[in-house]
Amino acid sequence: MRGAGLFLLAGIALPADIDPVAYQAHVRYLASDGLKGRATGSPELEKAARYVQQQFASFGVKPIPGQGYQQAFPANIGVRLRSSALRTTFRGRTSTVASGKGFTPLAFSTSGTGAASPVVFAGYGITAADQHYDDYAGLDVKDKYVLILRHEPQENDAASAFSGREATQHASFANKAVNAKMHGARGVILINDTFNHAGDRDALVPFGQSSGPADAGVFFVQVSTGTAEQWLKAAGKDLRSLADAIDKDLKPQSFAIEGLTANLNVDITRESKTVHNVLGYLPGLTDEYVIVGAHYDHLGLGDEHSLAPSQIGQIHHGADDNASGTAGVIELARWFSKQPKPQRGVLFMAFAGEELGLLGSAYYTSHPLLPLDKAVAMLNMDMIGRIREGKIYVNGTGTGSTLDALVGGVKVPAALKLDLSESTGYGGSDHISFTAKQVPVIFFFSGLHGDYHKPSDTADKIDSRTAAALAGYVGDIAQALQNAAARPVFQRPVEKVDPHSGAVPVTSGYGPAFGSVPDFDEPPKGVRFADVRQGTPADKAGLRPGDILIGFDGKEISNLYDFTYALQAHKPGDEVLVRVLRGSQTIEAKVLLTERR
Repeated sequence: MRGAGLFLLAGIALPADIDPVAYQAHVRYLASDGLKGRATGSPELEKAARYVQQQFASFGVKPIPGQGYQQAFPANIGVRLRSSALRTTFRGRTSTVASGKGFTPLAFSTSGTGAASPVVFAGYGITAADQHYDDYAGLDVKDKYVLILRHEPQENDAASAFSGREATQHASFANKAVNAKMHGARGVILINDTFNHAGDRDALVPFGQSSGPADAGVFFVQVSTGTAEQWLKAAGKDLRSLADAIDKDLKPQSFAIEGLTANLNVDITRESKTVHNVLGYLPGLTDEYVIVGAHYDHLGLGDEHSLAPSQIGQIHHGADDNASGTAGVIELARWFSKQPKPQRGVLFMAFAGEELGLLGSAYYTSHPLLPLDKAVAMLNMDMIGRIREGKIYVNGTGTGSTLDALVGGVKVPAALKLDLSESTGYGGSDHISFTAKQVPVIFFFSGLHGDYHKPSDTADKIDSRTAAALAGYVGDIAQALQNAAARPVFQRPVEKVDPHSGAVPVTSGYGPAFGSVPDFDEPPKGVRFADVRQGTPADKAGLRPGDILIGFDGKEISNLYDFTYALQAHKPGDEVLVRVLRGSQTIEAKVLLTERR
């Protein structure tokens, strides 16, 4: 038994003792082939929800009074292509490209019928100030379709301004879509550059396997190399020669394709399903409580978030992400169910929809079943099963006035070493939803690994003994919070991140800092701020949580991808004018961008 220095009002608290064998049994079940990767919206996720509920019930952990064990909420789980058509006319001659053969839309394409419009060749569709390169320079693409190459220039040149074989963000489909939209284009027609990828087949990206916004605001389709070559040949141009010319000296080769027009019809439906958070509650002597949570969903058979795109269609087991955290919640529910009633209760939560954008936790914090002002803290476990050399990242102790002292007063198991360098309560998991609602948080995370978001994240690779030790430590922290004389007061620490800590950032990539935390349950148009970090440019400009960003430096902002692209086009020290909706008001503010840490 481990000793623990717990903050108590009275009595003696025993350290939480988690059985590694029972812990591993939950991981094996949740990550089994039969649960097919627990995709949000799938029957298998609902099966996993029933399993968690049954475990709670078997320990005598009840639902919240007046509620069931499950909280239903709607989740947008994907898209379906109902129909699509591409018709081109060149100097009076009309032809149709067959859907699924030489042409296919990407899932984030806008839906509808695009009027017959001219086609313009726009190189790689890239505007990159740092590389002094712009395919759109001097090119009129307003209300036209841009025909662009996939990837980026000089991919085989290690000395290239585009980083050679390490693709920059300019190569992403989403960035190409945003750039085309911001230049006024009606749509994008993407071409495979097979001449730069000799080993690749001229295969179109399957619908639904590309990352991007729900609706890019422009048509975005892909055609085969052969189809594009025919169009350009008829106009007296050669696609390979154009690409070679760009690679030679990074001088754009863009031009209007005289006589060529295109007409697009894309019919995409967004699919929504009802999914469930799972909750169990052990009340205390007061109406205050501690939340212990983890997400239980994963990627199913793989989607655009898979890091093994060639294995999409195979089960992405999600043993570490996040059967490991869910097993910790279940076993802590078992352990706490056997303890005397403490001063404060404990709410156990398994969230759905985390992989699609923190959907379950965001829904709960907007529709809480217990008052959020009675939640003294939220403890989140995400990926705790692959602890290497005992190192655990503990994030969020700066969000509560007593958390640093409390964590310092609870004995750490000998097998673990805590990294406390990131304290702000941000990072890519469900605790952010609670930080944004001013609930103190602590996030426990063992770090990324080579099996992350791949089918190979399997149960046999989980170190159940060390993971169980960590879950027990989380239980000790929860007990300290349950029985502490004073609850932590929420505070917004000024962001101070050690770039070598391994902590998961809220945003990634290069560029200036802004300081907002996006609400992933986006409004129909714009980017809602779930939070604004203290001391950041957004905070100093007077922006607030709940504001909806609709304009940035003269650019219309419709979604998070628009915002990210517009921000990365600037440098630290730039002052930009932004427009936000605050209730019924439109507010303008000048934001002085700083360097991203």
